[in-house]
Amino acid sequence: MKRLLLLFAFLIAINQVQSQENLPTDYLSKEFHKGRREAFRALMPANSVAVIFSYPERVFSKDVNYNYHQNPDLFYLTAYKEPDGVLLLFKENQGSGEKYNEVLFVREKNANREMWTGRRLGTDGAKSKLGFLTVYNGKDFKDFAIDFKKFDKIIYDKIPTDIGRDKSGFDLAGLLDTFKTKAGITSENEVSLELFRTITNSLREIKTPEEMVLMRKTVKLSCVAHNEVMKAVGPDMSENEADGIHAYIHKHYGAEGEGYPPIIGAGANGCILHYGENNATKIDNQLLLMDVGSEYHGYSADVTRTIPANGKFTEEQKAIYQLVYDAQEEVFKICKEGTPIQDLNKKSKEVIAAGLIKLGIITDPADVKIYYPHGCSHFLGLDVHDKGNYMGSLKENMILTVEPGIYIPANSKCDKKWWNIGVRIEDDILIKKDSYENLSAESPRKWDEIEKLAAQKSTFNEMKFPKI
Repeated sequence: MKRLLLLFAFLIAINQVQSQENLPTDYLSKEFHKGRREAFRALMPANSVAVIFSYPERVFSKDVNYNYHQNPDLFYLTAYKEPDGVLLLFKENQGSGEKYNEVLFVREKNANREMWTGRRLGTDGAKSKLGFLTVYNGKDFKDFAIDFKKFDKIIYDKIPTDIGRDKSGFDLAGLLDTFKTKAGITSENEVSLELFRTITNSLREIKTPEEMVLMRKTVKLSCVAHNEVMKAVGPDMSENEADGIHAYIHKHYGAEGEGYPPIIGAGANGCILHYGENNATKIDNQLLLMDVGSEYHGYSADVTRTIPANGKFTEEQKAIYQLVYDAQEEVFKICKEGTPIQDLNKKSKEVIAAGLIKLGIITDPADVKIYYPHGCSHFLGLDVHDKGNYMGSLKENMILTVEPGIYIPANSKCDKKWWNIGVRIEDDILIKKDSYENLSAESPRKWDEIEKLAAQKSTFNEMKFPKI
């Protein structure tokens, strides 16, 4: 009887891992991913094959992994979200019988493992849900009949080396070993790597209409989060609490999380470009720099707002803030198709240098780099610093950030009244033929509009928690 009950429980578990209900309905379609594969194939040279691997899993602590994040290039081309996978894309049809021009190798179904670590698509799922016709388990790659040496070009990305290895031989390490053996690769070929980068940069820097739906969603809900913190913030709030409000709102609207570790820096912490501790227990009467963007179905927003914790800018804070705002406004004026991307950074540096000289903070325009040490713009999409050609010109349907900033840490060589003021304003810009659209315009940027929103009450102000 006990064995029957165990068998019954096991069968129930198998059924549970085979189906899942109430999933989002706004994922990118399998037709989108197929179209991206066709676009990739169109850019491949004759008699070539592209090989794209899953990202490895990463250890968080001992036997616990970080939440898995797929290789954005593989996700872009397949929608496959699991580790230990590899996609082969061929320029021309292959096979002597039934022809094929793509093959996907996936993690094998395993009811016992799925009870512990989650559902797997398997070969049938990859066919029905991802739209592939030719799919095999990873273990079949070793015996798959392919002569890589017959191709004029093998196109692949940089091969990761810091990956774990299980005993199966069919994990990512095993797939990479098989690929290197089959292709006769002993060291990475820079020509192959550069060709892969050229193709993926060209594709991913231009957003399709389907991608734009997700980009608008992820930016919009990020703006909602920033606005709610503007209303909720106060001198007694901690950086971590502000971080938590962002995270809650992102999750509330269906985002999987954040596209990068949130930067929530008060006062001096706001002068650290990639500050990540977010552990100051009180913001006090300082500026709070919040660089936080959600990740929604793989697509990342990147929005930064700098706000006064007590709801009012001091004269010094206002002066620095206005200068950053002015620089951003001047960059917006040249955000249109045809503008060299490098001109965005050049323009922002010119405006900020002139402003810092006028305020007496620097005397030489070359010293602007002391207080504005980063670039003004980067591509945005499946990666927060997305792929694209930074030496080219703006094109219609690119999405880039515009994010000038000024950071004046304590002991800087200027009047101490400016010390510990860090300001960054960052917006996500869609490039059009003759203009631009600010996708993050829903979150106020002008200092007086921020003060006006800060005077409003937030839902989070009314929440009561037990003392601990």
